[in-house]
Amino acid sequence: MDMATNTSQIRLGDRPLIVCDIDEVVLEFLSPFTAFLRSHSYDLLPRSFRLYGNIVSLLDGSELDKAAVDSFEEVFFANQHLWQMPAEKAVETLRALSDDADVVFLTAMPPRHHGIRRKLLDQLDLSFDLIATEEPKGPVVARLHDRRSLPVAFIDDMQRNLLSVADHVPECLLLTMMANADFKPFAPPPVGSIVAAAGWEHAADLLRAHFSADSLKTANPAA
Repeated sequence: MDMATNTSQIRLGDRPLIVCDIDEVVLEFLSPFTAFLRSHSYDLLPRSFRLYGNIVSLLDGSELDKAAVDSFEEVFFANQHLWQMPAEKAVETLRALSDDADVVFLTAMPPRHHGIRRKLLDQLDLSFDLIATEEPKGPVVARLHDRRSLPVAFIDDMQRNLLSVADHVPECLLLTMMANADFKPFAPPPVGSIVAAAGWEHAADLLRAHFSADSLKTANPAA
């Protein structure tokens, strides 16, 4: 299995589950990645909701091809601890939510970078379980939740990941959130049951409302 942490190794409590993406949700990605690129005489331009085609040379304006973008991203992730920082209100909000729910991080990143990301999160006092995988996120969340009769929520900035979870865990609350203000206008609008959170404080309100509604429904099935 292409995972740095196997879902079977994660022990959940008898309480709600929050599965949370990392880049652009818990940690800023686009802003520090732009700073990293500029240190190598390239820039990331907010022209569309993608990396490919938007990274250009500061010397002659030429676009970086896909292989070169992938190479830069690989170096960036290997040195993420030098560049990435928490998204606004992410640390304190997640720690407060963890009083009432289990939190599991699910990052779409090559598992070989799991160790450096684990170290960075621990330094930020975010020592929640971390899964690094390149497989679709829906099946991973389904294995984690395992059809429990407890509330589950998933937070991500990429619509394909949210739709993947919607297909595999239809009862899941789906929140889309993005830290970077420059690229956010280019993000696809929420579809289906996906709900947009303006930031971590708003996300916390939506999560707590979802958990409370489920508790009320459990206490009074006829409600």
